Amino acid sequence: MPQLAAFPKGFIRELVAPNQMSIYEWIEISKVLELDGLEFYSNFADLKDRKNWTAIRKAVEDAGMVIPMMCCSPDFTIPEKELRQAEVDKEIGWIEMSAELGAKYCRVLSGQRRKNITRAQGMDYVVDSIEQCLPVAESFGITLIIENHYKDDFWTEPEFAQMQDVFVELVNRIDSPWFGVNYDPSNAIAAGEEPLDLLEAVKHRVVTMHASDRYLANGTIEDLRKAEGGSAGYVSFFKHGVIGKGLNDYDAIFSTLKAVGFDGWISIEDGVDGMDQMVESAKFLKEKIKAHWG
Repeated sequence: MPQLAAFPKGFIRELVAPNQMSIYEWIEISKVLELDGLEFYSNFADLKDRKNWTAIRKAVEDAGMVIPMMCCSPDFTIPEKELRQAEVDKEIGWIEMSAELGAKYCRVLSGQRRKNITRAQGMDYVVDSIEQCLPVAESFGITLIIENHYKDDFWTEPEFAQMQDVFVELVNRIDSPWFGVNYDPSNAIAAGEEPLDLLEAVKHRVVTMHASDRYLANGTIEDLRKAEGGSAGYVSFFKHGVIGKGLNDYDAIFSTLKAVGFDGWISIEDGVDGMDQMVESAKFLKEKIKAHWG
């Protein structure tokens, strides 16, 4: 049966900024959710000093949870080789961090969809970068997970492999037992595509999942397309909401995953409008997991 974790989407900027919110505060707050694990973001301020890693891992485990996965955002589409190699080196450092924290999964991304590179160039950059990371991941027993991502909170451009055809091509070009998919149905909606179509295309490669639900507070997907480039973070009217109350069909998603034998980690990506919403999302997901996996 899948296990449930949570990612502190609603507190990410406070956790990244120095001296605003500590990881220990998030661990304490998260106890109300009664989960199996907590997913961390590699740029949390408290993780910058590796001397903190052992204590942070212990604090999570003392709270009755583990850190199953690390959310990392390497940018592998930088045209300049030296700068792209620096992103590879950062990801390798995050793999080591993941291992120290006890995680078994570490996210990779493709990078930003830069206007000065072609699709073929970007694909080659990303595949080469991920393949450089794989031997290190294997040595630590870490599986790299590529997410069908929308846009990192701190990026100005959307994900290079945001669209399904690019994402599926990328996944199919990397053949390794240490590489899989972190499926996020809401990000397919951001791409103006059908989440279940994407899931059908990659279902045998899915090893983890981000559970979220999105809605358009106003406007359309076409408006989202026009607004998404050139500024950091997410477009304001594309909102995270309570899971089960947005645009995703979780019965169909979980039925598909159950049919292919998925039993990996599901991480809640919610809480932007407060912990009450995350509590509601956790309750919904626990009930759905029980209904589908028994």
